[in-house]
Amino acid sequence: MLQAFVFEKVGVVVGDLYFLDPNPHKGQEGPEHGVRLELRAFDRGELKGTIYSAVPIAAGAPIWRVDLLESVDGKPGSFNRTHHHPKFGPNWDPTSRVFLRELSQDPLGWLAGQLADLPGILDRAEVPQDIAGPSDAASLKEMAPAIVGVAGLMLDKVRAGELGTAPADGAADSIRNGWL
Repeated sequence: MLQAFVFEKVGVVVGDLYFLDPNPHKGQEGPEHGVRLELRAFDRGELKGTIYSAVPIAAGAPIWRVDLLESVDGKPGSFNRTHHHPKFGPNWDPTSRVFLRELSQDPLGWLAGQLADLPGILDRAEVPQDIAGPSDAASLKEMAPAIVGVAGLMLDKVRAGELGTAPADGAADSIRNGWL
C-alpha cells in the first residue's frame, strides 16, 4: 500500500515494507517489516492536452526517510529496527541508518514532531530551503496528524499480517513493499 500527501513542491509518501538485507550489520540479521515514510520533491509537468487535461505529477528526489521497522521474528511493538536516514546522496541512496532512543520509544510522536519542522529536516538533509515551496512547511505541519495516522494504520496492518509480508517467490535478498 502506498499513500501520498503532495503539497506545493514537496510531499510525503508512506508505504508498507518487508526487507531482508543480503549483507546485514551485526544484530540486524533476518527480515524486517513495517512502514517507510519519505519526504520527496515532487515535479509537476506540462499539460499533455487542453487546459482541462490532468497535470502530470511525479515523485522526485528523496530528501529524508524514516523506517518504522521491527524484526519479523521479534516482539510486535518493539520497534527494534526503527531508524531514519537524515539525508540522501546524489544517486538517491540514503546515508547510514541513524538509531535514536526517542524514535524507538515513541515513533509516531517523534515522527509528528519532525513533520512539524520542515526547515529543520531540509537543513539536516543539506538541501536548499527553496526545494520546498513557500506554503509547504505550513501545509506539512497541518497535515502531520493525518500522515502520522496513516503510518499508524499501516503499522496495525503489518502486525495483522495484511501488509509488509514476504514476497511470494521467497527470494533470499528481497524487498516487498507498497512502493513497487
